[in-house]
Amino acid sequence: MNYLSVENIGKSYGELVLFENLSFGINKDQKIALIAKNGSGKTAILKILSGEDVPDQGAVNYRNGLRVSFLAQEPELNESGSIEDCILGSDNEVLKIIANYERALLHMEDHDKYQAAFDAMDRHEAWDFETQYQQILSKLKLNDLSLKVSKLSGGQKKRLALANALLNKPDLLILDEPTNHLDLEMIEWLEAYFAKENITLFMVTHDRYFLERVCNEIIELDQGALYTYKGNYAYYLEKKEARLSQEQVEQHKSKRLFKKELEWMRRQPKARTTKSKSRIDDFAEIKSRAHKRRQEHEIQLEIDMERLGTKVLECHKLYKSFNDLSILKGFNYNFLKGERIGIIGKNGTGKSTFLNLITGKEPLDGGKIVVGDTIKFGYYTQAGIPEKAGQKVIDVIREFGDYIPLKKGKQISAQQLLERFLFDRKKQYDFVEKLSGGERKRLYLCTVLIQNPNFLILDEPTNDLDIVTLNVLESFLLDYPGCLLVVSHDRYFMDKIVDHLFVFRGDGEIEDFPGNYSDFRIYEDSSNNSSQKAVNKEIQKAGNTPKENQKIKGDQKQKISFNEQKEYQQLESKIRSLEKDKISLEQSFLEEGLEVAEIQKRSLELEALIKTIDEKTSRWFELAAIIEGS
Repeated sequence: MNYLSVENIGKSYGELVLFENLSFGINKDQKIALIAKNGSGKTAILKILSGEDVPDQGAVNYRNGLRVSFLAQEPELNESGSIEDCILGSDNEVLKIIANYERALLHMEDHDKYQAAFDAMDRHEAWDFETQYQQILSKLKLNDLSLKVSKLSGGQKKRLALANALLNKPDLLILDEPTNHLDLEMIEWLEAYFAKENITLFMVTHDRYFLERVCNEIIELDQGALYTYKGNYAYYLEKKEARLSQEQVEQHKSKRLFKKELEWMRRQPKARTTKSKSRIDDFAEIKSRAHKRRQEHEIQLEIDMERLGTKVLECHKLYKSFNDLSILKGFNYNFLKGERIGIIGKNGTGKSTFLNLITGKEPLDGGKIVVGDTIKFGYYTQAGIPEKAGQKVIDVIREFGDYIPLKKGKQISAQQLLERFLFDRKKQYDFVEKLSGGERKRLYLCTVLIQNPNFLILDEPTNDLDIVTLNVLESFLLDYPGCLLVVSHDRYFMDKIVDHLFVFRGDGEIEDFPGNYSDFRIYEDSSNNSSQKAVNKEIQKAGNTPKENQKIKGDQKQKISFNEQKEYQQLESKIRSLEKDKISLEQSFLEEGLEVAEIQKRSLELEALIKTIDEKTSRWFELAAIIEGS
């Protein structure tokens, strides 16, 4: 059953043409994701489909009576009202039916009108609407219905807007970056909800696991043309690669044909027969196909990072709380060179506060943070670029200088740098406020990296970035030699770039988990299952005598825990990395003209490095012995 048809729509803002002549349809039970680069007009398409905007050309035709709900990236809510006010004040069809029924009660003498209102209450299950919205709000962890909207966090506001959208029971739900501002627990709940519910979806999202597990069709807007893939994200990647390969083959054939036809044209045949005229007319199309090129510009990330010293960052008994909310309780940790740590936890457990404490933007209640002499932080915050009225893109970069230093003494102009970040010369003179959300984030990333940090801190870096930019950023971070500390709800991103996790459990409890996010989920699931099995086992043994419960444990072999297994695997790669650092540092002594002070400094670094290698090697042998014996 067709829900809506999009026919040749286009949208422009002044001279900027976002898209034109786009056509596609949405049918019942489809779960479609729209993929495109930042600035291609994804949000504009969603607003047109939801009725919030109209196309400059073309039309959208809806099925009669179609109910559509739209979840925007930044929902507009009544800040002065409570959570419950927001639900009851929404444009919900069920609320209109309830209001109609209450009016009918005042005029019981009009039997037909009352009966129609009563039947509508039955048909839409409106009798228990209050129970319905309380249940959904409870699932979305919005239990205090009297809480003012102005007091809610970004994630809570997103969940409230989502609750409104779901309560409307739409035939078609349109979502713009639904996982932004949600914590991992909420994302997984939403993922499971959409996967099992018979609901038609059309969404824009950069969350690749969400795409993989929820969507059954992907539409890609690529260089002005739409391509449809009848499958999930993995299927899309496979078929897109095949499409691009086929395009290359066709391009090669077109070039060969163009060369042949060009030679024929140059001979300029005298006989203007119908056949030759037709061939001349076809030549223009052949030429166009032969000269068609893909605009495959990719972001080029490069920094001239200062070398890290022995001391990186030390946290000594850190304490922080806000009234009754405890963030840190005696937190201790020494960061090592090259560490790649992800931070996860529910909203409100203090992840961003922790980053602000480390960088000195927030004062500690107690404890001490010692930052190494060579450390240069690069801090990518959720707030993004500070808005300045009338500021142009090029002005943002020129605040750091007209020329930016690169590796090996090279430098690059501000204009050239922006081109590396996919801002062409024309775009560089656009006002920052005119950029799309993704383009602003890309510009902000540029300002962080050009400062050449050796300790990079990223707070939700994947929000609003397109998948192409994310892939480039991931490749850059995999080769990044400095320290990396990341807060992100993007599970795919975390799995790819971090080695271990700080798990913020709440109430000041922080657990250091040796693995990526998928490892953590497996561990959590197995722990929960094991706990349940243990409880069941204890219940079954409740009738046993003490003698039956007493087991001889002396012969049992020592078992390695999941954490130790992950630590063992991490140690292998860490020792290899440290050995490379040791070789590099030893070779640095061969440099000519080294001062005595510098030699002494490097000697101390080498001594500390050798000690660290010995400690980790000893621990590796200890764990290896347990594994072999188990």
